[in-house]
Amino acid sequence: MPKRKAQHPPEDDPSAGNAGPSSQPSSANHQLVDQRRVSELLSGNNSPTPPVVYWMSRDMRVSDNWALLQGCQEALQRLQLASHADTAAAAAAATAAHSSPALAQPPLVVAFNLVPQFLGAGARSFCFMLKGLRELETKLRQFNIPFYLLRGQPEDTIPQLVDALRAGLVVSDYSPLRLSKQWKQQVAAKLQAKGVGFQVVDAHNVVPAKIASNKREYAARTIRPKIEKLLPEFLIEFPNQGLPPIMPTAGQGPHPPTPIDWPALLAEVTEAGAAVPEVDWITPGEAAARAALDGSQGFLTTPRIAQYHVKRNDPSCTTGLSNLSPYLHFGQLSAQRAALEASKLRSRHREAVDRYLEELIVRRELADNFCEHCPDYDKLVPGTAYDWALKSLEKHKRDPRPITYTRQQLESGHTGDDLWNAGQMELVRQGKMHGYIRMYWAKKILEWSGTPEEAVENAIYLNDKWSLDGRDPSGYTGVMWSVAGVHDRAWIDRPIYGKIRVMTYDGCKGKFDVPAYVAYVESLGRARQ
Repeated sequence: MPKRKAQHPPEDDPSAGNAGPSSQPSSANHQLVDQRRVSELLSGNNSPTPPVVYWMSRDMRVSDNWALLQGCQEALQRLQLASHADTAAAAAAATAAHSSPALAQPPLVVAFNLVPQFLGAGARSFCFMLKGLRELETKLRQFNIPFYLLRGQPEDTIPQLVDALRAGLVVSDYSPLRLSKQWKQQVAAKLQAKGVGFQVVDAHNVVPAKIASNKREYAARTIRPKIEKLLPEFLIEFPNQGLPPIMPTAGQGPHPPTPIDWPALLAEVTEAGAAVPEVDWITPGEAAARAALDGSQGFLTTPRIAQYHVKRNDPSCTTGLSNLSPYLHFGQLSAQRAALEASKLRSRHREAVDRYLEELIVRRELADNFCEHCPDYDKLVPGTAYDWALKSLEKHKRDPRPITYTRQQLESGHTGDDLWNAGQMELVRQGKMHGYIRMYWAKKILEWSGTPEEAVENAIYLNDKWSLDGRDPSGYTGVMWSVAGVHDRAWIDRPIYGKIRVMTYDGCKGKFDVPAYVAYVESLGRARQ
């Protein structure tokens, strides 16, 4: 990616992201968030008074979170409006954060809704998420922001919390996925009847998805110039180094959070999702995410970032990737923070940083664009796959398959391909699979499935079940690229694949040390015994 003119801290600024919470309350007149990030689902007709509810969903962090900052901004503005109407309240609010409670209840609360099941996720994903939320609850207390963990369906729990708190506004974070959109639509339908406002903030993408493009983009080459043009406006440092302002001290209000028994909750989801156990190579949470980015052994240390552009497509090199995707998926790390910190190293590692920013920004945001504009992003149907791909796959649908495997055989890694088996076992044992292997893995599933539709279903099932970063726009887009040519072009017509790009075992042997990768995965199995 070309060098941009975005404003951010100078290179090698040691203070970036390390400061504690500011003791100074933010001015309600100061705009913390570029309002182009904000979509208003409901304007609301209630009086603009606190509290504000931030319904956290995709972006589970305190630092570098535009949705949380929007909630803070709205809460402070509502306090200011309330103070104009009540001189006594104004005097109390002016004492701010270090006096005895001046407000009846907190002006801002954060709520997370825990559903009983989510797209096949097991203990691996639920425990990673909940351990991050446990840390988040503690961190929010530093800013006088209560945390509510709700259980059930959000269409019920969020409106109930709004009623209990008499909140006038709900803020949530953006996701292009179908289920997330359905939840928001259901919640909005109930909030509308109450006259409550509802805002959605894109805190996940560097350039907000709906600003980057208002249509489905054909490929990386079509969205890249649009994103690069907007980077100087959006790839900027967060206010107060990404930390929210401290909210004014307040009483508990009529409906304080129920204390969370984290050990019991973790034990519950561990038992319920025992078929997909936790992994131990990665530590969940916002602090661990930041350390994995630029800590003493993080991705941005010279030995690792310097080789990224050379080793990122070599599965036999275990340090060639960032390994940040679980943190990005669960929102425990901001992609914008990762981009800002990586950009500081560009003068020393230009090729590596440019390649990383291409993957971190352009390719991730292309995936969000695909899911945003293709509601059936996980199905092989018109409107999702290109016409040339659908016609080509249909033409070869009845081609004889030299061999086919059941879903159970695939899941257990029992195929005649040792490279494919190693990729599947890496997924099962580690909750991740090297990106280059994942492309080969999905394409072989197409070759070994009775139909292309079955191939899509199997690849998504396996990825969503076993991968820590499953159930993600990048995962769905990756499967559709591999099986249906999404964001790709037509290639030479071949049996089974049609005009879909082919990846072969011999091709992999020419690019990296296949036996070394297979041996590495086998060593993971021995370590677990």
